[in-house]
Amino acid sequence: MFDGGHGVNVLLKMKPIENLLVAMERSARFARESVRRGEAEFGAAWSNDFSEMLERLYADDSAMGDAVQGYSAFVIDSMRRQKRFERELCYPAKTYADATAEVYCNDDHMWRQYLPGLLLSHYLWPHHYRQIEYFKTFFLSMLCRHQVTEFAEVGVGTGIYSRLTLQAVPEIRGAGFDISPMSLRFTLGHVAAYGHADRYSAIKHNILEQPNDKTYRALICVEVLEHMEDPLVLLKSLKSMCAADGKMFVTAALNAADADHIYLYRQPQDVLDQVAAAGLYLEHCFFVQAYAPAAPGLPVPAALAMVLGPGV
Repeated sequence: MFDGGHGVNVLLKMKPIENLLVAMERSARFARESVRRGEAEFGAAWSNDFSEMLERLYADDSAMGDAVQGYSAFVIDSMRRQKRFERELCYPAKTYADATAEVYCNDDHMWRQYLPGLLLSHYLWPHHYRQIEYFKTFFLSMLCRHQVTEFAEVGVGTGIYSRLTLQAVPEIRGAGFDISPMSLRFTLGHVAAYGHADRYSAIKHNILEQPNDKTYRALICVEVLEHMEDPLVLLKSLKSMCAADGKMFVTAALNAADADHIYLYRQPQDVLDQVAAAGLYLEHCFFVQAYAPAAPGLPVPAALAMVLGPGV
């Protein structure tokens, strides 16, 4: 496009966000401030990335409205659970089987609330977006430098981290493993919307029950550890899937009382101790809180992102 068209291009880019705000006016007015805050805090890169995602996945007004309703329900449920956590300072007793039945096996809940809510949160919750920025800077750039041609993601969720990897590394191919058919379906649609379906496979597979013999030079596992009864078992399984010269991007949610969170990490050191116990090497890490505590000592949701090596 010639230079004089840049103004039109910006207007086109902004239209999906304006459509989002219209949908929020109808069913999630409380969330509008999150959009304006994202624009102010992260600038044009955030606006362009978010607009493109909305345009590719939610261009239809009805789809946009459904996504906003899902996000609204997702946020309200998270806030309710977080308030209870602030009072009790522990998660409700729950097994992995309980969480699976409540969340991952509830197809309607997954498709209408959990997945669209989680996807929008990656842009509307500052700590989630900062984690994405860290991922791009300290992991994706490394894959490009070392010309990595294959990766795997364990626990794909919405597919955003797989999609970002496929976008950033043109020659790379990926495999996504998850126990939820809805997550796999959502991820395939997400990846396909960006034109990368031919370089990606989504596979229903539990690596804890059926260890994967194949190794990868790049592994991604985002906010899955806290879903486990014993996260150390998962860390050891990830190590077994990592090539000797490979790297892993692994994150954990701390003090975040979501429906499928079982294992409570209170401090970053809790996670780092398990990383060391699994025989993994910590190359780099990034810790970010969701917001400032409302009172001294009050637990705040946070994320710890790590670049790990398989150790010796």
